[in-house]
Amino acid sequence: MTTPAVPGTRVPEAVHRRRWAILGVLMLSLLIVVLDNSILNVAVKTISTPAPTGLGATQSELEWAINAYTLVFAGLLFSAGLLGDRLGRKKVLLGGLVAFGAGSALAAFSGSPAELIAFRAVMGFGAAFVMPATLAVLMNVFERDEQPKAIGIWAGGVGLAIAIGPITGGVLLDHFWWGSVFLVNVPIVVLAVGLMLWLVPDSRDPNPGRTDPVGVALSVVGLVLLVYGIIKGGQLADFTDVTVLATIGAGLAVLAAFVIFEKRSDHPSIDVSYFKNKVFSAAISVIALVFFALMGVTFFAVFYTQSVRGYSPLETGLLMLPLAVAQMIFAPRARLVVDRFGHKATTTGGMLVIAATLAAFATLDADTPIWILEVVFFLMGTGMAHIMTPTSVVIMQALPREKAGSASALSNTFRQVGGALGIAVLGSVLSTAYRTSIQDKLTQLPAAARHSAGESIEATLAAAARLGPEGRALVIPANDAFLHAMHVTALCGAAVALVGAAVVALFLPGRTARQPADSRAAEAEPSYAGNNVPGQRRDTGQ
Repeated sequence: MTTPAVPGTRVPEAVHRRRWAILGVLMLSLLIVVLDNSILNVAVKTISTPAPTGLGATQSELEWAINAYTLVFAGLLFSAGLLGDRLGRKKVLLGGLVAFGAGSALAAFSGSPAELIAFRAVMGFGAAFVMPATLAVLMNVFERDEQPKAIGIWAGGVGLAIAIGPITGGVLLDHFWWGSVFLVNVPIVVLAVGLMLWLVPDSRDPNPGRTDPVGVALSVVGLVLLVYGIIKGGQLADFTDVTVLATIGAGLAVLAAFVIFEKRSDHPSIDVSYFKNKVFSAAISVIALVFFALMGVTFFAVFYTQSVRGYSPLETGLLMLPLAVAQMIFAPRARLVVDRFGHKATTTGGMLVIAATLAAFATLDADTPIWILEVVFFLMGTGMAHIMTPTSVVIMQALPREKAGSASALSNTFRQVGGALGIAVLGSVLSTAYRTSIQDKLTQLPAAARHSAGESIEATLAAAARLGPEGRALVIPANDAFLHAMHVTALCGAAVALVGAAVVALFLPGRTARQPADSRAAEAEPSYAGNNVPGQRRDTGQ
């Protein structure tokens, strides 16, 4: 049996009194990580235009600009969580913010797509130390009975960042150059660092794990090879190419070696024994699947609104506002739905809503009333809110409190890997479907220019602009080819979301009897791998 809480082992009163202010600082730190990606979603079309407006990035370079950040982020998350447990979460969080701010400043003044990709990787490095530390600190300054509420507010902060990001990006792009969408992170970092030094207490795991450099290297190399092969296949529109198959095969082999090494290691980055718990595994898997579907689909949504429908970056940001508003409204309240209907019904319903909204993209055309897109975005945000909050609670409460950093890192690792693979796979589906539809319309272009012009709608429109009046005949075929590719990609994303719905319907717990708050607070935490953990004890580092 685990040891009940006693006054001497609970959160110190001085920390407890300022816990909501601390949550606000943590949400500000989280905001810049999420804000950057939501801003970038609006800016990808601008970055893809030729200099001096943008960098002239191809679709594959845009995918790498997103995935360079995501892969470094995902590959380092778990080690970052362990370092936070060992060195102190506040120290690691501050270091991550400084690295993220420096990477943002460098990315703002990139002179080529290659430089942007490299500096985005630096930003991913910093973000890897920010994300797990925010949730780990949260778990250490809130008692167990308040954790679901705090996590719900924390998740609502993601919705706030999604709301602010596209609008901020649109305003910046309307008045400044494309690099301003990265430079805006710097003053937010300065503010977050100042508030953190003032308010946030440090904490650490009294028994931290050892870092796992071999595991980290294997995971990053394997993921990069796998994603590179997938993106290359979409760029060539040929997944049977020897180079593509060899790269994907090498990536899968390295990832298999990673799993084997982790199982045999006495200090693994990812303790695979955690996945023996079906509930934990299902919650982690559904996070990966939902972000696989959503990241891939939102990648093309910006091209639909700006390239096909002709909206400006600011107007596109405003069009995406319902998605964020829905998350802000429902994420903090999702725990109430869980209390009434249970994790299984709530999360399954959320996944079905996501699947339906993704399928709805397959019905959109160049003249679809824009209010329909707004309804789709709102329902998408509603579904997300009823997935992320309950699954986050399940994951964070499945591990001992002292391992909060590890639990947060696992959750975010699978979210980022799912998102990276979604952009790679669904981006490649989009690219392949687009090239297949447009290639017979590019005969008026020189033979040497046809391949690059067929990679994306932006590449086709740029080639059409270079032809002058003769190029206008390419605009309608380009729009039609993109819409066809978008419909195919959206249906693929919907199919993935349905798989996620099946997973949670089978494995997440159903409705449980409601307990009084005081009995839930004193309830012992689940033990892991046969270890009896005093779940109500606190490592405050005070």
